[in-house]
Amino acid sequence: MIKGRIVKGIGGFYYVKTEQGLVECKPRGIFRKRQITPLVGDMVRISLSGNDRSPGVIDEILPRSTILARPSVANVGQCIVVMAVEQPKPDLLFLDRLLVLAEASNLDIVICFNKIDLVDPCEYEEFAQGYGKIGYTVVCTSVLTGEGIETLKRTLTGKISVLSGLSGVGKSSLLNRIEPRLKLKTGDISSKLKRGRHTTRHAELMELEQGGMVVDTPGFSSIKLDAADGVELDENDLCYYFPEFQPLAGKCRFSSCRHIDEPDCMIKAAVKKGDIAGWRYMNYTALMNELQKGRRKRYD
Repeated sequence: MIKGRIVKGIGGFYYVKTEQGLVECKPRGIFRKRQITPLVGDMVRISLSGNDRSPGVIDEILPRSTILARPSVANVGQCIVVMAVEQPKPDLLFLDRLLVLAEASNLDIVICFNKIDLVDPCEYEEFAQGYGKIGYTVVCTSVLTGEGIETLKRTLTGKISVLSGLSGVGKSSLLNRIEPRLKLKTGDISSKLKRGRHTTRHAELMELEQGGMVVDTPGFSSIKLDAADGVELDENDLCYYFPEFQPLAGKCRFSSCRHIDEPDCMIKAAVKKGDIAGWRYMNYTALMNELQKGRRKRYD
């Protein structure tokens, strides 16, 4: 058998990069029976079928080091969460949703605030600095002016990364600016709907000339922390995915404190003192409510 990595999946076919080149493959039926779906980034073992319609067969998926639920990719080490500061308008609740998913997958995280040429710095500096104070690496970029592009390029070098974000935030444009040879398709913002159009149709893992690999993924129009959306999270674990909560972990009156309406909660006290940003806590409560609704829906 031949070892390789899945770099693209389209319509039930998977393209595996091997030492012998790129091989188009179909997975064996056993994966469907076991409800296992091959993912971009998977290391696999394949055999050549001799069939012109499907030259290769995926025989085995090797153990995954990481899995990101949305977008669904495997064996990446770093998630670049891209958020436009304009066109479309920034949605910090959506951003925190993606951060929770990346935290739950134990990935290194970089937040990229893109299109900074479109607004005055005062419109994004507060929350950019706020995420930086939490401990996240934050990069502010403009494809038009080139600001921040070299910094973002350095964060990608030598790593396997995935870019994640809403449709229209400029993920493909950023990669084209970093590496023009990629020539990824880009789109405009719908003037009617004020949101991005999907231009990336499938996840694809691409090599970078400076070293490293990056997955460009289709953008989201929405996503929920819900099993119906392919996400499995326990509401009791949500607080562990907010890094600024960790210094106060276990210091509330109740060990089972969810930091919502319990008395003597150290997280709520820190919000009142300004040690934890109010907008981050509001997003935490919104996500907790989302998880609780999802749990009730599953058991109704």
